[in-house]
Amino acid sequence: MSRRLNCIVAVCPDMGIGKNGNLPWHPIRLSNEFKHFQKMTMTPSVEGKKNVVIMGRKTWFSIPPQNRPLKNRINIVLSRELKTAPDGAHYLAPDFTSALHLLENPELDTQADLVWIIGGSSLYKEAMENSALRHVFVTRILKHFDCDTFISSIDLDKFRLLPEFPGVPAGLQEENGLQYVFEVYERVEQR
Repeated sequence: MSRRLNCIVAVCPDMGIGKNGNLPWHPIRLSNEFKHFQKMTMTPSVEGKKNVVIMGRKTWFSIPPQNRPLKNRINIVLSRELKTAPDGAHYLAPDFTSALHLLENPELDTQADLVWIIGGSSLYKEAMENSALRHVFVTRILKHFDCDTFISSIDLDKFRLLPEFPGVPAGLQEENGLQYVFEVYERVEQR
């Protein structure tokens, strides 16, 4: 079964997503932005199922140990180095394609609903090129921070910015002196 995929990411104006294994604005906490991430990745579209979060090894280890695995979600970690799933992770896959094939396993297929790509940069790049990617949920942080990890700009030939999306707050948000906006991009159907 081909699943529709979603990406969710918070970016600085220069498309920076990380610095030294943390979010670029660390230690500033954006509680409402984090709650948005949780709600989007945790809320299935089918009652009784769970959403899947797919992340790279570095993203997994950037999550504080007390918060791993991300609760109420099926956690899949990608790594070519690890031989077994890290403590708390539900599944380990060597690459993105293998992770998607895992979801075809009958047991997982009956449990899993929406699939969320949550980082890092190379996984975002691969997901953006996958035709099953339906939506990209972006939090645009409206302040520059020094970053060492970036993602590519969203290809506006492939994705269009939606004026609104159910459950996603509209307008300028502000927390702890940082302003940001939520954006949702939808894949443009190719003819």
